[in-house]
Amino acid sequence: MESDVYKSINDLTKRLKRMVERIEKMEKSFEVTAEKANTPLGERWVDIQTVCMSLNISKRTLQDYRDRGMIPYSIIGQKVFFRASDVNKFLMKYYHKAKRI
Repeated sequence: MESDVYKSINDLTKRLKRMVERIEKMEKSFEVTAEKANTPLGERWVDIQTVCMSLNISKRTLQDYRDRGMIPYSIIGQKVFFRASDVNKFLMKYYHKAKRI
């Protein structure tokens, strides 16, 4: 009888150790994901067409915003990219609350 109890405890201990190992792996994975989110590549980048469609503006208007320094951007080769968070900040900067709701 005691042998069965020890065997059960031993099996349970092994299962618990495997569970702890899996949880530690998940924790490391979450840490890596959080680190990536704090880097430029963890950020969502969008191109001119996406920004123009989202803001319902022309490419020329977007170019004017860039020229006037109203919205930050990056250029790689001949392709222009915007951080989605910068586009959202741009929208919020020019947001006007309704006077009546």
